[in-house]
Amino acid sequence: KVVTRFPPEPSGYLHIGHAKAAMLNQYFAREYKGKMIVRFDDTNPSKEKEEFEESIKEDLALLGIHADLQTYTSDHFEELYQFAIKMIKKGLAYVDDTDVNTMREQRMDGIDSKCRDLSIEKNLQRFDEMTKGTEFGLSCCLRAKIDMKNPNKALRDPVIYRCNLLPHHRTGNKWKLYPTYDFACPIVDSLEGVTHALRTNEYRDRNAQYEWMLQALDLKKVHIWDFSRMNFVYTLLSKRKLQWFVNEGLVEGWDDPRFPTVRGIRRRGMTVEALRQYILTQGASQNTVMLEWDKLWALNKSVIDPLAPRHTSILKQNLVKFKIQDGPENPHSKDLPKHKKNADVGMKKTWYSSTIFIDQDDAKTFEIDEEITLMDWGNVIVKALHKSDSNSELISTGELQLHLEGDFKKTKKKITWLADTPEVVEVMLVDYDYLINKRKLEENDEVEDHVTKKTEFLTGAIADSNVKDLKKGDIIQFERR
Repeated sequence: KVVTRFPPEPSGYLHIGHAKAAMLNQYFAREYKGKMIVRFDDTNPSKEKEEFEESIKEDLALLGIHADLQTYTSDHFEELYQFAIKMIKKGLAYVDDTDVNTMREQRMDGIDSKCRDLSIEKNLQRFDEMTKGTEFGLSCCLRAKIDMKNPNKALRDPVIYRCNLLPHHRTGNKWKLYPTYDFACPIVDSLEGVTHALRTNEYRDRNAQYEWMLQALDLKKVHIWDFSRMNFVYTLLSKRKLQWFVNEGLVEGWDDPRFPTVRGIRRRGMTVEALRQYILTQGASQNTVMLEWDKLWALNKSVIDPLAPRHTSILKQNLVKFKIQDGPENPHSKDLPKHKKNADVGMKKTWYSSTIFIDQDDAKTFEIDEEITLMDWGNVIVKALHKSDSNSELISTGELQLHLEGDFKKTKKKITWLADTPEVVEVMLVDYDYLINKRKLEENDEVEDHVTKKTEFLTGAIADSNVKDLKKGDIIQFERR
């Protein structure tokens, strides 16, 4: 029976890359009539908070991800601790008090640590110091004893336990040392009965390490299945780099529509269905490529287009007021479909009056005696266009004559408009640019050197009266906008 797992660390908000991992895990579990575990990988008290755990649960619910079982790595702290002792006793782990920089250099150069050949008794004694959080213990870490000459640097005696005196959000002050992800993940996967561990292929070099841990501890093997990470152009997925934007006040927060977080893209209008289709189309592919947002948004449009109610908005700047000859003496409204091709979307009120507003960009294209179509009303003939006193390139007012018997199929221009009535609603239209101005940041690139100066664009507009009844999260289409 297939058992998959999605192991988020409760140290930030889920982004689109996490969404892919979660959706693939759920898809394969359902496809093979198995189950999916959501396991919070809570092994680092320095980064983790309960609020992140709650936000991850909410985001998974937003994505339609429902775990068959929810667990925590911290549920297994005692077992992991005993496995660490077992490795020491088997001569497969040692306690190292080498400083971090020296250790990093030695791993790069394949040089054995001075502590590598300490006796089992000495290592157990030192591990006890780590457990108690003594001054000496705090200067140490526990390393797996694998192969310092291996070409795969992930096998050069990786750290498997570190000290941390900060209280854990679930276990409090019970522990002074915590397992690393590389140690805990394979062990807990095996203990929880995971059959297939889906991992992004950035972990591929660490797959041999994952398998070594299970073999060293005589634990049941778990099948590793790599898939490509979702990398989008002009997009950062690093928590640290995204946090910088939050700290600098360049975004509203982790749910900012410019962010690639689940909350951000949902707020920008992405549907779960489009995201699911996009991810499953990619599947567990190995190809690592820079993806374009356009394809995802085009897919999203195809999902929402049959369902999105149609509304009208006119830009406030330089809007043009037209008098309708033979127009209605008094404003009145009609109920029209919100979506001409889908009656189930419902009805909306459309107001008619003898004066209407039209976008400046449309009005500038009109010619005297030209026949145009006012959408949801009928044809009119342009009778007058008055230039602005302050700017001869702008139209300030105009006159149109109703010609309702005209054939809308023969007109080239189909124009959106709004009746000049108190029912119009003021709205703010918001558009965004990418937060960074480089398609892909390289390792040595500093984020602050590639920040787009202006990324939020606000445009004042008026909209039809039905807009006032919208709720947060509703998706609509402003026609021709």
